[in-house]
Amino acid sequence: MNSITPDTDVDASNGYSVSRGWRTLAIAGGVVALLGLVAMALPLATGISLAVGLGALLVVSGVVHGGHAVTARGWRGSLWQIALAVVSVVAGIVVLANPIVGLTSLTLLLVAYLLVDGVAELWMAMRLRDQPGRLSIAASGGLSLVLAGLLWAGFPADAAWAIGLLVGVALFATGVSMSAVAVSGRRTDESTPPAGEPRGA
Repeated sequence: MNSITPDTDVDASNGYSVSRGWRTLAIAGGVVALLGLVAMALPLATGISLAVGLGALLVVSGVVHGGHAVTARGWRGSLWQIALAVVSVVAGIVVLANPIVGLTSLTLLLVAYLLVDGVAELWMAMRLRDQPGRLSIAASGGLSLVLAGLLWAGFPADAAWAIGLLVGVALFATGVSMSAVAVSGRRTDESTPPAGEPRGA
């Protein structure tokens, strides 16, 4: 007599299931997508908000580094920590005083990221010869290089809207994907019979 019988339905009910939590996921996806639309409609305000947030993080990071350098007596890296704290605080104050400077820096970082990402994906596509998905990787890398070139060609004028627009697009895409997963979970929920009903009924 086997006293241990696996019950997948009970185990599944104890954890998270998309088929049971699809409503919450759909609401969250809708909110994220709506935030993405707002960010795309107001790219300058979104970019400035991101720059202000970056400045605040730099100031907080500098204060933390400075506090650690002061409390950790006798530590050989205290001078390095103090120098890093001063640089972080000064950079944060500069960004908070003039968020456009931070926005410009973020745009340069975005150009560098797209450039590196594009080269890496093209190099990967060259190595994946006769492999499925090679063309999609190459297309993604080419698109990254094109975007990097367009941002660099319009710099610094495009710094006012590029970051906010791209963040909005990313939020919108994330919200749509969350909603799509929720819809698939709803279909699974509707097609699953109740616990007391046989599956073949």
